Amino acid sequence: MNDFQVVPKKVKLNLVGIDGNAYALMGAFMKQARREKWTPEEISQVIDKCKSGDYSHLVTTLNAHCK
Repeated sequence: MNDFQVVPKKVKLNLVGIDGNAYALMGAFMKQARREKWTPEEISQVIDKCKSGDYSHLVTTLNAHCK
């Protein structure tokens, strides 16, 4: 299993209603994280974790970082 650092932050983003395409979900997350002044490293950690599994893992990971 990959060893990812946990980013203990959340962005204000509701994933419901966003196109269910994996790239659209990650793009919406990245855009909002940049708006909320996340560092590029923090964003990369979340995106790398998203990419480490299947679609369900991606959605679960993003959901864990959204409020």
